[in-house]
Amino acid sequence: YPADRVLAEDDCALRTPLQRDRDRIVHCKAFRRLKHKTQVFVAPEGDHYRTRLTHTIEVAQLGRSLARGLGGNEDLAEAICLAHDLGHAPFGHAGEHSLNALMADHGGFNHNTQSYRIVTELERRYPDFPGLNLTYETREGMLKHETDYDVSEAADFEPEKRASLEAQIANLADEIAYDAHDLDDGLRAGLFTLSDLEELVIWRELCDSAGWQAGQNFTSMHRHEIIRELIGRSVGDVMARTSEAIATQGIDSPEKLQRHSENIVGYSPDFGHKVRALKRFLYE
Repeated sequence: YPADRVLAEDDCALRTPLQRDRDRIVHCKAFRRLKHKTQVFVAPEGDHYRTRLTHTIEVAQLGRSLARGLGGNEDLAEAICLAHDLGHAPFGHAGEHSLNALMADHGGFNHNTQSYRIVTELERRYPDFPGLNLTYETREGMLKHETDYDVSEAADFEPEKRASLEAQIANLADEIAYDAHDLDDGLRAGLFTLSDLEELVIWRELCDSAGWQAGQNFTSMHRHEIIRELIGRSVGDVMARTSEAIATQGIDSPEKLQRHSENIVGYSPDFGHKVRALKRFLYE
C-alpha cells in the first residue's frame, strides 16, 4: 500500500507505512486510556476480567491470524484492529447511549466517529499536524468498521465501496473476541449458570469437544478449553467460508471485493446461526 497520508511524509527506512500507523496508534494517549474503559466489568471487579485494552489486543491477534490465512495485509488488519475502539466511552455501550442522548443537539455521539476524530484531530503528538496522520487505508478501515452495534458514515472514503478485506477481517476479529471473552468473563463472574447455557447448540458442541459433561465438576481448565475451542472453531469457519466465497465469486482484486454485493468475510450459514444464538444469550 502507498503511504497516502493527509500530509505527505518521508518514508521510514525501517518500517512500512502501515507499520508506522500501527506504532503511532499503540503509542497514543487514547490507546493507553482503553485500560480503564469498561468491556463488561469495571476495573474494581478484579484484574482477571477484560477491559477495552485487553479486548483490543485480543482482536489484533485474531486480525493478524485471519489476514495471514486469507492473504490480506497483516499490518493493515492489525492497525485497524488496534484503533477500532479508541473512541469508546466509559461504561461500554451504556455509556455511548448516554453520551448520544446528551449530545443530541450537537450531532450525537458515535464511537466509530470519535475514534476517527481522535486519530485525525484530537491527539496532539506531532508539531506538523494534528492527530496521527495515518494512511488512507487505515482511516478508511476505521470508518468502515461495522458490527451489530455500530455503522459509521464514510462519505469521504468512497461510500459506494464496501470495507477492504482487512477492515472486514477486523469486523470478524472483533466479533470472535467479543463472544469468547463475554462467555469467559460471564462464567467466571457467575452471571449465568452452566444449565442456562444448555439451551445453546454451540455450547453443547463445545462441551463435547472439551470432554466435559453436565453434572461433572467444572474447573477453570474446562472453561479455558471451551473458550479455546470456540475461538478455534470461529477462526476456522471464517477462513473456510471466506476462502470459498472468494473463489466461487471470482473475486481476484481488492476492487472487486469492495464492490461485491455483500461483505465477503463471514461465517458459514450453519455456524453463523449458532454464533448469533450465543450472542443473543450473552447480550441478554
